[in-house]
Amino acid sequence: MNRKRIWAVAYKEWREILRDRLFFSMAFLLPVLMLMVLGWGISLDVENIPFAVLDQDKSHLSRDFLHRFIDSRYFSYRGDVQKAEQLDTLLAHSDIRFALIIPDKFQEKLLAGQSTAVQSIIDGVFPYRAQVAKGYVSAIINNFNAHSLADFIARTRGISQEQALALINPVHLHPRYLFNQALRSSWSMASGLMMLVLMITPPMLTVLGVVREKENGSIYNIYASTISRGEFILGKLLPYFLISCINILILWSIVIFLFNAPFKGNPLFYFAVSVLYVICTTGIGLLISFLVNTQVAAVMLTMVITFVPAMLYSGLMMPLSSLSDSTQLLAHAFPAMYYLRLTWGSFLKGLGWDALWGNVVALMLYAGLLWIIAYLNFHKRPRQ
Repeated sequence: MNRKRIWAVAYKEWREILRDRLFFSMAFLLPVLMLMVLGWGISLDVENIPFAVLDQDKSHLSRDFLHRFIDSRYFSYRGDVQKAEQLDTLLAHSDIRFALIIPDKFQEKLLAGQSTAVQSIIDGVFPYRAQVAKGYVSAIINNFNAHSLADFIARTRGISQEQALALINPVHLHPRYLFNQALRSSWSMASGLMMLVLMITPPMLTVLGVVREKENGSIYNIYASTISRGEFILGKLLPYFLISCINILILWSIVIFLFNAPFKGNPLFYFAVSVLYVICTTGIGLLISFLVNTQVAAVMLTMVITFVPAMLYSGLMMPLSSLSDSTQLLAHAFPAMYYLRLTWGSFLKGLGWDALWGNVVALMLYAGLLWIIAYLNFHKRPRQ
């Protein structure tokens, strides 16, 4: 290969990028906007669930029971209602997501040693949120039951409430969370979204750069020239590859300083694997450019091929273990899953080559395969 020819093609492409100010701006703005919008918009934390109450007892114990929900950061109290029909209306209009009905004689039955039923109505439109809300409700009721029983034992046996609680709950659970002690979904989501952004934008830039040559007819100048296909591919994609490498540093800085996500790994190792990932995704864009002849079709096909696998089959939104066997096998056919493991391993776990080398090798094989296929499918003589 002739380096002067590669440089000439790369310089020409860079001048084309600078000439199109909108394209140049979007090359840097689009990744940033995607990361910020999705990073702030996607949250897996279930907190401040709006709820209303129908308290038919209005006793001391019913108010104490109710305040366990009001004082919790997981629920947001929206007031009392007088009729059950009002709760149905509030739930139907999504003004609340959870309703609590405390029956009549709630205190009387508890003081008499009888059980009583409290009804909770949870909006089930979002199953995940509904399941989490059910867990919160069960935990609060179990805590109330334990303290009520402890009060009874303390009164009858003449012991302190702490001793009574120890008799009721002899085993205490002290969970310890590793790698994300605060359980902030923004840490894992913001860092994981780097995988999504770098899966979409490098192929998008690449395919638009190549297909633009087809649309304006300048690709025929390449066909008629003495430049080899390898020199054309390298020179054509070099500016977009360098732009994507700069975007890696910009996105990394946003995740660290704007979303306050910790970075525990080796920055050089993570930058190196990110560059390898960009090589993979750029190869995807190169392959797509051979299939389409217009920029509109290029954008649509790139979004389908890159966005869907990155969101559904990478492990970003749901663990891969929850997918079917065939879907898990499909997930291994995309580079997004391997890079996401590298990202979370570097950001949250502080892992390096020793623990993550398998994912790096997978990206190497993926990059090599993509570029070989792309090279073999590019022909200087257009097919009729």
